[in-house]
Amino acid sequence: MEKQTVTIKEAAQQLGLGHNAIYRAAKNGQIPSIRIGNRILVPKAVMQRLLADPGPQEPTEVVSVGLQVVEVASG
Repeated sequence: MEKQTVTIKEAAQQLGLGHNAIYRAAKNGQIPSIRIGNRILVPKAVMQRLLADPGPQEPTEVVSVGLQVVEVASG
């Protein structure tokens, strides 16, 4: 069975961020995570959503808020 989560270190590598940033984002609820004992795991489905290319859409203004990206429709 394939594992369904990644470690904080793996998530950081995949997102191109430091592990401290991912720990903070998980702690603040910016990245959904699972805590089991002292381990914090990020579901692969969350990583896929974060890394997904949404494809062409109507023009939007992208505003970064921490690790969350909020899109505001322009016009």
